[in-house]
Amino acid sequence: MTSPSGINWEDAFANGAYIAKADSFPALWAKQSAEHRQKSNRAQIDLPYGKKEREKLDLFLPDDTAKGLFVFVHGGFWKAFDKSYWSHLANGALEKGYAVAIPSYTLAPAATLPEMTQQIAKAIGTVSDIVPGPIFLAGHSAGGHLVTRMVCEDSPLARAILDRLINVVSISGLHDLRPLLLNSMNNVLGLVKETAISESSALKSPVGGAKVTALVGNLERPEFLRQSSLLVESWATLSTQAELVVVPGCHHFNVIDGLQNPSSTILQILLKPQKNER
Repeated sequence: MTSPSGINWEDAFANGAYIAKADSFPALWAKQSAEHRQKSNRAQIDLPYGKKEREKLDLFLPDDTAKGLFVFVHGGFWKAFDKSYWSHLANGALEKGYAVAIPSYTLAPAATLPEMTQQIAKAIGTVSDIVPGPIFLAGHSAGGHLVTRMVCEDSPLARAILDRLINVVSISGLHDLRPLLLNSMNNVLGLVKETAISESSALKSPVGGAKVTALVGNLERPEFLRQSSLLVESWATLSTQAELVVVPGCHHFNVIDGLQNPSSTILQILLKPQKNER
């Protein structure tokens, strides 16, 4: 749909149309993920964090006592994928000595975005009882929305968990959901104006002491660059540690690859201790 401003909101979110061999990525992710699970000696698969079918998470533990907990929340525009596609992204943090949790959550149209936000908070709460120490969050695309919602003024997380959060990294995240009202995917998402506003992190005030980084590839669609910039511009004026990082040579589908590499830029940002780390 084209808005009165002349912006084509269908094209604005059409990542695959601008990525070579885009259709090959899901199969690649699934293959890499399955291989990682097969070689993981200390993986706990399908741990329940609730009673619903998709309220399950996979927990990957390092060989020694974990230095802390990293939770990765997958994307898919809130309507695609599950945890089984992303196990390989645990590799970098595992090699650095951190436990890694990857939850599934109920997708649209079976769940609303506010319900997904609550599910992710429940997943973090469940695994935080298993793994002590500092907590680090990252999410990709729709997952970027969900992890930044954890540190909004109306955060569904318990205060004790908020106090353990060190870094939150939104990878190509969506933080102003109002344009989605003009995209055909809203036929599945079911957003209304009020929910689009209430679920937009960039329209809220942040809470807690975690540093927030909006990380995005320089080859991404302009709307995704705008969304990352908007979050930082909004939150940096509210006395929050907020930073924009643009990764050269990366598009929407490969910008997450650095999570596999313990020496990557994204892992250095995510797992960098802050002065008040607990």
